Amino acid sequence: MWIILVFILAAACPDGTWGCQLPHDWRPQTEACRAELAEIIVFAKVLALHKESYSVYNYLPWQHDTDLLFSAEIELLCDQAWGSMLEVPAGSRFNVTGLGYFPCFSYSVTKNNNYYFFLRMDENYNIVPHGVNFQDPIFPDTADNHRMFASLFQFSNCTPGTQVHSFTPEWEAQEDSRLLCSTVQKALFEEEERVRTLSQKVRSLEKANSHLREKVKTMKRLLRQAQREKMKEHQTLTLKQLYESESPQTHPDQDTIHDQKVKTVLSKKLKS
Repeated sequence: MWIILVFILAAACPDGTWGCQLPHDWRPQTEACRAELAEIIVFAKVLALHKESYSVYNYLPWQHDTDLLFSAEIELLCDQAWGSMLEVPAGSRFNVTGLGYFPCFSYSVTKNNNYYFFLRMDENYNIVPHGVNFQDPIFPDTADNHRMFASLFQFSNCTPGTQVHSFTPEWEAQEDSRLLCSTVQKALFEEEERVRTLSQKVRSLEKANSHLREKVKTMKRLLRQAQREKMKEHQTLTLKQLYESESPQTHPDQDTIHDQKVKTVLSKKLKS
């Protein structure tokens, strides 16, 4: 279950507003992949929530509303599964700061519920959520999450009543044969970059092909127009010839009625 809106906080605009965007080459990673990169992983219960004031980890453009910022007191239900802290045992309690609702993401938990946490320790030894790859570092207590995390780490010395799956030799063999997340991620990025380049070439070729199709359409249209004009000209010539063929024809040596009248008038004048 996702509870984080995966965005990185962009630079502030001149008018004071904020924008949210991810790096152009960002790609989502699986929980297993991010688990390899998390500094600390624990399975813990939230005992209490404490209101927090403005800090370097709790920043809002509207600083007057601090009800959205809090820390959580948690108790480990099993020994620390993974991380930079030295063997923190089950039953240990500490505060996780930097929780709340922010402009571009949220780290939210509920009192008396259990969660898997990706955590990290800052330079001042504060424990804060570790949002690997700008994704959710907090996972609710579900059967699917139990199976997933148990396939990655050994959760030992859990308190009575804690429902976790046991780490098995089969999972350990899978872990030994599994490729490193960074290697797989790099290969995926390279493949996606190759696909992106090919896609750009395909779009360029499709654009050129579209221009060629338009030219072909234009040539066909001009050809059809020329054919229609030629056909119209041929029809006009045919009609003209047909009309001329139907008109009465006289012999070149045959006098017409008009010629006969002219000859009669001339002969009368000569006699007089």
